[in-house]
Amino acid sequence: MQSSLFVQPETITVSELTRYIREMFEVDYRLQDVWVQGEISNLSRPSSGHVYFTLKDSGAAIKCAMWRTSVTPNVGRLREGDAILAHGKISVYEVQGVYQLYVDAIRTAGVGDLYQQFELLKAKLQAEGLFETDRRRALPLAVHAIGLVTSPTGAALQDMLNIIGRRWPLLRVVLSPTPVQGDDAPPKICAALERLYQRAELDAIIVARGGGSIEDLWCFNDESVARTIARSPVPTISGVGHEVDFTIADFVADLRAPTPSAAAELITPDQEDVRSTLRDYAATLDAILFDRIRQSRLQVQSNERALAHLSPRVKLANARQRVDDAGSRMQDAVLHDLVLRRERIRSLSAQLNAYHPLNVLARGYAVVRKESTGEVVRSVGQVMAGERLTIRVSDGELKTKAEG
Repeated sequence: MQSSLFVQPETITVSELTRYIREMFEVDYRLQDVWVQGEISNLSRPSSGHVYFTLKDSGAAIKCAMWRTSVTPNVGRLREGDAILAHGKISVYEVQGVYQLYVDAIRTAGVGDLYQQFELLKAKLQAEGLFETDRRRALPLAVHAIGLVTSPTGAALQDMLNIIGRRWPLLRVVLSPTPVQGDDAPPKICAALERLYQRAELDAIIVARGGGSIEDLWCFNDESVARTIARSPVPTISGVGHEVDFTIADFVADLRAPTPSAAAELITPDQEDVRSTLRDYAATLDAILFDRIRQSRLQVQSNERALAHLSPRVKLANARQRVDDAGSRMQDAVLHDLVLRRERIRSLSAQLNAYHPLNVLARGYAVVRKESTGEVVRSVGQVMAGERLTIRVSDGELKTKAEG
């Protein structure tokens, strides 16, 4: 025995042991699909979106973790001490070496049948096409009157009226009052809707109720209410409960609002935004009109210049100017020609004067004629001895007789 104390035992690490235990849990199919009933304690909702709590009864407790991908709206309403049914699988959180339930679905104990009814009706209406997106109508851009289906004494009505009065006080609101909770609520909600369907002036209808438990909101999961909403002649908005609450009315309405207040905001424009938009439109219109006026003025000026160029008066004035210019040029040409002709005449006159017989005689020449015949003597052979001659000089005549 003593010698065995010195024998090295076969060992296993903590991580290896924990991993082995986890694998043992995971191969047991009964622990991979289990519903556990108990009471919530140590509820924690960190910013990661995961939910942690302990599920306990009078004899034991088990830690639970629910990843945010599995969290549904009803989980957001869980409180300490709530009795629930949790579905999931058992595994080991190796870091702390503890086993826990990894939850993927939760039902409140006692309302499991309601959830089953909800899913059955949802599947039925979805199969009929009542949830199809292509049947959903857009809200009108200009809303003048709306109908409200809600309790006349609830806070939801006052919230919606306050928002409408602040955002768009011009909107006309027609209230069709009805109970929004209890077993007798569904037929009264349907009747309230039918009353509004007779009002041709309405542009849209809001079905609204404040938050509450699933039992409080159950009338909006009624089949008759869903079908009545679906056949509305105008677009409908479902504003039932809080953001985490979903009802069948949300799926058949044309638009779901997370709260009644949000529904009022969706249906109304903000008057300040509208004023700002109108100011922008006015500024844009002013700029367009100013530019159009400027362009028109430029076009008018261009047309005036074109008309002035084509005006008969202008053409006549231009023609008169051309006639005057032509007359001036003709007069100048005639005067120039006259001057030239005068110079020519003076030149010819000078030439004629230069060759005039008297002028020639004045330069010492003489003209000899036969006295008997008056014939001009051009050579001595024409004259006989003793023939009488007349000599013409510049200032008179001389009589002479030819000698042989």
